[in-house]
Amino acid sequence: MSSPYEMSDDSPVYVISVAAQLSGLHPQTLRTYDRIGLVSPGRSAGRSRRYSLRDVLLLREVQRLSQEGVNLLGIKRILELESELERFRDVLAEMNAEMAQLRTELESTRSVAARLAGLLRSRGASTSLVPVRRHAGGPAQRPDAAPEPATDEPEPDLPAAGASSPLT
Repeated sequence: MSSPYEMSDDSPVYVISVAAQLSGLHPQTLRTYDRIGLVSPGRSAGRSRRYSLRDVLLLREVQRLSQEGVNLLGIKRILELESELERFRDVLAEMNAEMAQLRTELESTRSVAARLAGLLRSRGASTSLVPVRRHAGGPAQRPDAAPEPATDEPEPDLPAAGASSPLT
């Protein structure tokens, strides 16, 4: 809502007498439903009940179920299950949207992988896509690795593998 004068279906605007008239129920019935937690309206600064359009529609649904012979505990359970179902539908819609996004990303990744594989085939197996600098006669070195410092000290003579140690 961008303006303080705009209202949603959840805006608590109807006093109990108006909500009772709109729903076709007695105001005392609305108080009872509030007390047992069946339909809980908003409250004004003075703590009086304020019903929203959604509350009025819920009151009509309670009245319909009651006329069909469902007791108040049964109605409360039905409303809880319908609310839970609506939450699950919202979560399912979010998950479906996320899954569609992931499928799009996967397809894009597969496309890039196919292009890279084509590049590898066209260049031949001996060349790599990422250039690697090599030392003369030494192992490959990563481009971002610092070169090993040169020392003036000779390397110590190490015994050959399997040779006996002079200490033993």
